[in-house]
Amino acid sequence: MTSQVDVMSKFQAEQDTRKARRIDRHTVSAIAVFVLCIVLILASRLVSPSLGSWQQVLTVLTLASFLVVLSFGQGLVILTGGLDLSLPAVITLGGVLTTTWIGNGPGAWYMLPFVLAICGGVGLASAIGIVWLKVPPFIMTMATSIIVSSAALGLTNGTPRGASPDVLLLLMKGSWLGIPAPVYFLVIFAVVGWIVQSRTVFGRYLYALGTNRDAARIAGVPITLVSVLPYVISAVCAGFVGMMLVGYANGATLRMGDNYMLPSIAAVVIGGSSILGGNGNFAGTVGGAILLTTVGTVIAAIGLEQGLRTIIEGGIILVALLLLREELFERLRGLSGKPRSGG
Repeated sequence: MTSQVDVMSKFQAEQDTRKARRIDRHTVSAIAVFVLCIVLILASRLVSPSLGSWQQVLTVLTLASFLVVLSFGQGLVILTGGLDLSLPAVITLGGVLTTTWIGNGPGAWYMLPFVLAICGGVGLASAIGIVWLKVPPFIMTMATSIIVSSAALGLTNGTPRGASPDVLLLLMKGSWLGIPAPVYFLVIFAVVGWIVQSRTVFGRYLYALGTNRDAARIAGVPITLVSVLPYVISAVCAGFVGMMLVGYANGATLRMGDNYMLPSIAAVVIGGSSILGGNGNFAGTVGGAILLTTVGTVIAAIGLEQGLRTIIEGGIILVALLLLREELFERLRGLSGKPRSGG
């Protein structure tokens, strides 16, 4: 008993230390990302007079809403040390099922939760392979992606049919006080996501699991449940993004999720999260998603090809990984004049 209490005390002390560092590091990262977004939007006026306007800001926020929702689920998975590569396929599945089963007009809107439940089942299948069968997340989620993509192809015979239900058109095309509905949704989702990740017991469990699995188990964290839920939530988020895209484009395609794989990881990493798990902040992830969307908007305005956009996004990830290393923040703290221990 004494040994267990000692381990739990040591684990709590380690968590407190890491939390203090996260406050420093993640706050700085989130602020830096948002400042960079503002600078980029203002600087875009040098590229084209049509850029940098309030209308462009609203457009960027609307487009960023897809990536924010997707990155929330991906961020939870990364927080535990995993990675979900099935997101593009689940986005397509959510969109295809929405148009095929519900269709245009008022439709059977009550079927939307059922579609999300199916998408969550895909995430559960991935989690079972990862947690119980011990398949590496990279391999398991990639296999799931292939299976789901094939299922979507078979379901549609290569041509998705149907259009968006009215409820999704209202969500993605409506406006209030001159501001698009997706912007309101983005703000609400960002606040709720931040609370879930940073201010709930479940969120603390995720940090504990990603930091030290053995210590988390000794401390009483339900390892199996906390390992499974992030993949289920990630898949539900991906399915909902598919619905959002259906409402935005009034239809579905079999490749509608392909452009979101790299950005979903990039937004999390740029926001200050560690790809190895145990560190993360959803506020930073939101900033990363908005930054990537801003970059994509500027590139599209310039007329550059999609391949160059992917290269730029990859470069942003690399720079973020280099700049957000713990060693860099330790050096910055040393330069700020704080006394060093032992010296």
